[in-house]
Amino acid sequence: MEYDVIVIGGGAAGMMAAGQAARRGKKVLLLERNRRLGEKLRITGGTRCNITNAEKDVRVLLSKYGEAEQALYSSFSEFGVKETFEFFESRGLPLKVEAHNRAFPKTEKALDVVKVLEDDMKKAGVRVLLGAGVTRIDSSSGRITGVAVKDKVYTARSYILATGGMSHPETGSTGDGFTWLQGFGHSVEAPTPTIVPLKVREGWVKQLSGAKAEGAKITFSLPSGKKLSRTGSILFTHFGISGPTVLNAAGQVADMLQESVVTARIDLYPSMDLGILDKHIAKVFDAHKNKNLKNVFRELVPPGTSEILLEQLPTVDKETKVHSVRKEDRRVIAELLKGLTFTVTGLMGFERAVVADGGLILREVDMRTMRSKKFENLYVTGDLLHITRPSGGYSLQLCWTTGYVAGNSV
Repeated sequence: MEYDVIVIGGGAAGMMAAGQAARRGKKVLLLERNRRLGEKLRITGGTRCNITNAEKDVRVLLSKYGEAEQALYSSFSEFGVKETFEFFESRGLPLKVEAHNRAFPKTEKALDVVKVLEDDMKKAGVRVLLGAGVTRIDSSSGRITGVAVKDKVYTARSYILATGGMSHPETGSTGDGFTWLQGFGHSVEAPTPTIVPLKVREGWVKQLSGAKAEGAKITFSLPSGKKLSRTGSILFTHFGISGPTVLNAAGQVADMLQESVVTARIDLYPSMDLGILDKHIAKVFDAHKNKNLKNVFRELVPPGTSEILLEQLPTVDKETKVHSVRKEDRRVIAELLKGLTFTVTGLMGFERAVVADGGLILREVDMRTMRSKKFENLYVTGDLLHITRPSGGYSLQLCWTTGYVAGNSV
């Protein structure tokens, strides 16, 4: 059977593309190497699925995509944030907006997002083959002529490549799409894990694993004096630090690591100077004057961190009643809360990356249609495009937009 469209990859962009093409009456086949659809989508946002970023000003939104900003105006005018909300909510999945315009399903379940896309494709008549890893893509005279799955070749008039980038390779995103594009003579920027957690040297930081510091300021610095500061949520892990604030700084920290050793310093009270913080601590102590320091200290630090952080105060007696804590010791406590200091040793790899950059150079794709400029019947979507972006819903919006545009153009 010859199809109108073959979509390679059953992730966010692939399912959106397949559904839209089928809604237009196209005969669509979707090939997915895994035994179920949306493997990476199922784990996004800690399985809550940060489905988009609800920034209403399109100029502000697209500025987050770096050098790709101008190239994306056409595709986002066709299918942007407003259309994403309408797509999911009209299919029975209401969304909610949280801090920093991050939008999630109200159910907080990534599985529900996958289900909406699966149901949409089913209603539109998309044929889905699971466990169908493409082993070869054939081409001739500037056209794709077929795709091989084991010993069978499937053919179509048009082909949409939606195999994803290199982040979370355990979900099937192993970079095959980059290899095929290079084989077709396309220019592909080598992928690097850019939105990724950081590894640290000190064991006490790793002991804080699972704890989170909200509204904290982290400053990365080099011996030369060069600094980079960010404020927001910081998550401690068994290998170092993560969370939106860290993830979005990782690319710049990687550049700093090329120069020298990077020291990180977390300020748990960025809105207070040392003097004001000292008065705040005194006030907390006064409210619990007959309790031991070790029991009151938890009032000053993020949940789950007091025991480990107390160990960073070797000169302060943890058994002392807080009414007896010396002024000098209170100052030491304030300095710790303003300066949790440790060493960054590197970035985690693709297996931990939320986003990896790299991919098809945009000058080789018509961004109005997602069609390759080298192959007239090949369309490229999502993470296969070389577009940098921060965490916070921007990656999935890119998938919805480019997937829809490709599905609408084939």
